[in-house]
Amino acid sequence: MAVEIGIIGGGPAGLTAAIYAARAGYHPVIWEAASCGGQMLLTHEIENYPGVPNVSGMDLADSMTAQAQALGVEIRYGLIQSVAQGADGFILDVEGTLETCRALIVASGADHRKLGAPGEEKFTGRGVSYCAVCDGRFFAQKDVAVVGGGNTALGDALYLSRICRSVTLIHRRDAFRADRILVDRAQKAENIRYCLSARVEEIVGDERVNGVRVAEIADADKPAQTLPVSAVFIAVGNTPQTGFLASLSPLTMEGGYIPTDDRCASNVPGLFAAGDVRVKSLRQVATAVSDGAVAGVAAAEYIEHLR
Repeated sequence: MAVEIGIIGGGPAGLTAAIYAARAGYHPVIWEAASCGGQMLLTHEIENYPGVPNVSGMDLADSMTAQAQALGVEIRYGLIQSVAQGADGFILDVEGTLETCRALIVASGADHRKLGAPGEEKFTGRGVSYCAVCDGRFFAQKDVAVVGGGNTALGDALYLSRICRSVTLIHRRDAFRADRILVDRAQKAENIRYCLSARVEEIVGDERVNGVRVAEIADADKPAQTLPVSAVFIAVGNTPQTGFLASLSPLTMEGGYIPTDDRCASNVPGLFAAGDVRVKSLRQVATAVSDGAVAGVAAAEYIEHLR
C-alpha cells in the first residue's frame, strides 16, 4: 500500500513537514539515512532559534523527533538510491527495497563542502565552523579566519567583522569571485585582513582551535605561516544531497538544488522540497522549519485534491 506523504530526510525541515502533515490527519513516513536531526547534530549550541536560546543541536533534534513520533509519524531508516514516477505517485528505491508514496517531500539537505585539511574534522564544533551566522557570536571580540572567495565567504567576513576583533580572509586566488559590491564593502572594513594566493595546510590547536597554517601557492619554498585565530569559518560551497533524483525527469534543478514556488512545490506535480535542498538565500534551522511547515501543508492539500 502506498504511503500518502513520504518525506526524504529527518532534519528540521523533514521533521516539521511530518508534524504538519500529521496534524492535517495524514500518516507521513520519513526515510532517514542515519539519525534524525541533520546538521543540527553537528552543532554544539544553537542560540538563534526563536524562543529556544542556547540549546544544543542534539537536544533540539531529539525534541523535534519526539514531537513527530508522538503524532504518529513513522521513521524508517535507509538510504534512498533513486526516485522514479509511478502510476500512483513516486517509487523510491531504499537500498534495494521499493517503496511508493503519493506525494513526496524532499528534505535531504546539503552538506558543507570540506577543505580536507588536517585538523578540520578534529576541530569541527570546537573552532571550525561552516556557518558564520550560527556560530559567530561565540567568538565575539576574537580573531578569526574565513576561508573562501565567493559571495558566502565575503558575506561571512562582513558579518563577522561586526562581531570579532579581526577577520582574515584566506583565498587560493589573488582575486575574489564574489560580487563587486561585497568586495568593495569588505575592503572598507578596517578589521578585515587578507591572505591571498594561499592555501590552508593545517588547522591547529589543543582542545580548541588556536591557529591556522597557510602557505603561499606561488612560492612553494616559502615556509608556511601560522595565523593565531580562535576560529576558522569555512565557506567553500555546499553540496546538495539530490543525487538520487538524477533520473527523475522532468524535475528542474539548479546546481543540484531544487527551485520551488512559494508553496515549496517543484515543477513535478506532487513533489515538494524543503530546507537546505531548496534554491534559497538563507539556510538556517529557522528557515528549514518554515519550509517544512509550508511543504507539509501543501503536500496534505495535494493529496486531498487527489481524492
